[in-house]
Amino acid sequence: MPVRRLILVGGGHAHLAVLHALAARRLPALEVLLVSPDKRAIYSGMVPGWMAGHYPLSACSIDLQALADAAGIRLIVQAAKRIEAGQRRVTLADGTQSDYDLLSIDVGSETELSWLGALGDRLLPVRPIQRFMQRWQGVLQAAAADPGFRLLIVGGGAAGAELAFAARHAFEAGQLMASVTLITSERGLLPGHSAGASKLAGKWLSRQGIPVHAARAVGVESGVLLSTGERLPADCVIAASGARAPDWLRSSGLALDPDGYILVDALHRSVSHPSLFAAGDICSRPDSPLARSGVYAVRAGPVLAHNLIATLTDQALRPYHPRQRSLYLLATRPGHAIASWGPVGFSGQWVWRLKDWIDRRFIMQNMPVSPPRADHAANDS
Repeated sequence: MPVRRLILVGGGHAHLAVLHALAARRLPALEVLLVSPDKRAIYSGMVPGWMAGHYPLSACSIDLQALADAAGIRLIVQAAKRIEAGQRRVTLADGTQSDYDLLSIDVGSETELSWLGALGDRLLPVRPIQRFMQRWQGVLQAAAADPGFRLLIVGGGAAGAELAFAARHAFEAGQLMASVTLITSERGLLPGHSAGASKLAGKWLSRQGIPVHAARAVGVESGVLLSTGERLPADCVIAASGARAPDWLRSSGLALDPDGYILVDALHRSVSHPSLFAAGDICSRPDSPLARSGVYAVRAGPVLAHNLIATLTDQALRPYHPRQRSLYLLATRPGHAIASWGPVGFSGQWVWRLKDWIDRRFIMQNMPVSPPRADHAANDS
């Protein structure tokens, strides 16, 4: 039987489910490669908690090497820099090329920086997450050395608001004389969420002394220039200002949406190349618009895993039907969080406990499992 090759590009939330599925069922005559620039996957939902000091790095990290070993998969610690869908070929950062029979992409999106590029080294994008976490330590050191340190966070969505809360707590815990300011777009705080959740977030931001500016921000040498004409000086600007598709997708030959994301169908298979699947922020579904949120990547993971294995075993594929509503939980301070559920917003200590339980459970669920015994593997084949 000829050996086929499945390449998994990225260690995103959806691919974690694929790794578990491949560990549970070893397929014969199949070589699987996992391509990731890091041996660890960071659970994005716990990054603000890590910033605030609630969790150590180990508590919000997933060991991709251990998961790959459990599934008998080879982990290649590099980034993918080019995909040629017509030739079924992936090119890595070092120039190495690998052909594939089946490809799945879950690398997430990049941070939109077009309005903030003039900030230079003062700009800190939230993606890639590993790089953001490395540089955050430098921000704390700089704030400790400068009693008047000014941090601006650009982005009024759930990520931007929670990062503002986390930064404020980190400064207070370190007894640092640093300020935090949140800049939303003209759409205001938490666009797309309920008015109740937005009102609660505004109340807690005010309570913690975090000013909010609802205006477009453009990076300038000293900080940012708002569309209102006001200039805000900054020592660091965190960009949580939206997502954009990676530029290398434009030369892939894949069908893309107007924003450059991979167009997939309900099976999360490319509409132009059936040998390629995608999940998470990297893709777009014309039949069911998805918010760029880790919630959808996590839920799509088991369906993606099923469809990859079904494609390799000539079985029926199944569609992923996103829920119309998703629960968003934003930590405001130790022991308190805000929930946004459709048109409803509420908060309390029990919301924080729920968020903490969900986050810790996700990490525990992605601990490696022992590979199947030889007799089980034989039965599967």
